[in-house]
Amino acid sequence: MEVQSSNNGGHSSFSSLRVYLTSLSATPSRLSHRAISVSTSSDEMTRLRAVSGEHMRRTLRWYDLIGLGIGGMVGAGVFVTTGRASRLYAGPSIVVSYAIAGLCALLSAFCYTEFAVHLPVAGGAFSYIRITFGEFPAFFTGANLVMDYVMSNAAVSRSFTAYLGTAFGISTSKWRFVVSWLPVGFNEIDLVAVLVVLAITVIICCSTRESSKVNMIMTAFHIAFIVFVIVMGFLKGDSKNLTSPAKAEHPSGFFPFGAAGVFNGAAMVYLSYIGYDAVSTMAEEVKNPVKDIPVGVSGSVAIVTVLYCLMAVSMSMLLPYDLIDPEAPFSAAFRGSNGWEWVTKVVGIGASFGILTSLLVAMLGQARYMCVIGRSRVVPVWFAKIHHKTSTPVNASTFLGIFTAALALFTDLNILLNLVSIGTLFVFYMVANALIFRRYVPIGPTKPWPTLSFLTLFSVTSLVFTLIWKLAPQGKLKAFMLGASAVVAIAIVLIFHFLVPQANKPELWGVPFMPWTPCVSIFLNIFLLGSLDAPSYIRFGFFSGLIVLVYLFYGVHASSDAEANGSFGVKDGLVLKELTEV
Repeated sequence: MEVQSSNNGGHSSFSSLRVYLTSLSATPSRLSHRAISVSTSSDEMTRLRAVSGEHMRRTLRWYDLIGLGIGGMVGAGVFVTTGRASRLYAGPSIVVSYAIAGLCALLSAFCYTEFAVHLPVAGGAFSYIRITFGEFPAFFTGANLVMDYVMSNAAVSRSFTAYLGTAFGISTSKWRFVVSWLPVGFNEIDLVAVLVVLAITVIICCSTRESSKVNMIMTAFHIAFIVFVIVMGFLKGDSKNLTSPAKAEHPSGFFPFGAAGVFNGAAMVYLSYIGYDAVSTMAEEVKNPVKDIPVGVSGSVAIVTVLYCLMAVSMSMLLPYDLIDPEAPFSAAFRGSNGWEWVTKVVGIGASFGILTSLLVAMLGQARYMCVIGRSRVVPVWFAKIHHKTSTPVNASTFLGIFTAALALFTDLNILLNLVSIGTLFVFYMVANALIFRRYVPIGPTKPWPTLSFLTLFSVTSLVFTLIWKLAPQGKLKAFMLGASAVVAIAIVLIFHFLVPQANKPELWGVPFMPWTPCVSIFLNIFLLGSLDAPSYIRFGFFSGLIVLVYLFYGVHASSDAEANGSFGVKDGLVLKELTEV
């Protein structure tokens, strides 16, 4: 494969096998030079964006972003996660768990927002990390996130078949057919999931503005269904269920499992908020990034938090927490109630709309991540191309759409679900670290070690707290160790705050209460990472190994070629001028 450079006839490490083998011998020197080489905001906004040929049209406003944020977050997961967290961990206090998780999501969203306002490009977290920690950390996190998107989208599209069956009273087995000679877990062929993925791929290839309109329509229907379910829960529910279990031997009260149950529940339901990060990848298509992005991102998280809390209260009123079905809490609550069985079908229809909206937003996001990774040359630049008629990344959208459809065709839902979540939380963690680094490390030749040392110490302390929370037996010793870890973490932040001044204060929009806001986000993401299961870490290790190999055998050489051909290195740009003139 020959890598095309921005200069015709430029040097390529892939022009022949002999040249490539010679390039491989130079891997150590290229790695030391390129792995932590940082881009600049002006470079991302000008030279690299020009790689795509055409520019994406700036057609989105704040209400489009709110719609995309809500559509990306409020998927089918909330219909399952709420019941499981309530039954196993929090009981009626699941509403407090959702409020805590919403606050966590908002803090992380603030970090994304500051970057998106000052760097309104389609790369999202990939670009933010690339301008702070360098090329390899950015590729490592961005590629993991793209894989998570693909896996989760395949899983979500297969769950669409299940919820559609619930809505029409048809068994899922009748929508799929089994191929006996394929291994178990990969032998149920789901053509409906494939058709859904391909249909959405066509929509997102045609126009971002039209995709936003489609999302708005589906999101409106979905919210209407959610409000309906909330109202039905309040009408049929009983406030006594907020404090009394069905069986006397089970803990009672609004907080039956105490503070530990509330926080464990928050760790589980936080995954229901994942999806707002895709909105940051739309920044390059926003008319007024300075005003629209903060309102769009923060507003969508706030609205979703209110909806989730109301759903939690509604569910807790429907049944005592110890009778809630952890797999299908809302539909199961109405199933078997005389005259209320039809609500189960409404839940299935509402969840189906939620799946479609979350799938649409996620597929928009994954294509834009891939597009900007292509601009950086660490994957073939073919992915970076913007179609001249649609102004969308058609190549990236089509490739990832077909890849997602292929996985959705035959891979079992449970297998796919074991492969997602960790990459997204890891990227949230990296973005919060990148924001602190960008604020406190001066641009140009400097010594970043005070900030890097602080980030390392704080992450280690947060990890120690998480391990104590998860592994230590209950008792006074555990409470003492948790308290000591918290005091140490707060002391580390205080020392850093008073000894290291901010070097780069934002001129347009900034996260308040630095460095406390991103530090809380770092801590919470580490805490949530500690709640994930072993298969998630196995997947992370496997794909991380593949990503490292791709970078060593392709990415570092392609980016070295681009640098040699003059594709990188814009020293001065008019980023602020462009933003204020949008």
